Amino acid sequence: MSEKSPPNWYVTLEKKHPKFINAVQELGRVVRQEGPLDEKTTHLIQLAAAATLRSEGAVHSHAKRAVEAGAKPEEICHAIIALTSTIGFPNVSAALSWVADITGDK
Repeated sequence: MSEKSPPNWYVTLEKKHPKFINAVQELGRVVRQEGPLDEKTTHLIQLAAAATLRSEGAVHSHAKRAVEAGAKPEEICHAIIALTSTIGFPNVSAALSWVADITGDK
């Protein structure tokens, strides 16, 4: 997995609005702890949502976090491929390319 720093815009927001970013980060932490799903599963769900929205940055973020939570690259790719009949092949293909940026699978 490649180590990437946060996107420049995110760093800018952290500097300009630290309370806002801290609140967003805390919300993310709390919602992942609120139910019975483990952290890996919640990141895979959030990854799928990010792929559906075609949010490259969020796909990168949740793929990285899923790996950190113990997900294997094959599990991450399967979470995306499982969306094909719902979001279509072009969206899945794009999301898989963004996941490859993180996992190094090219």
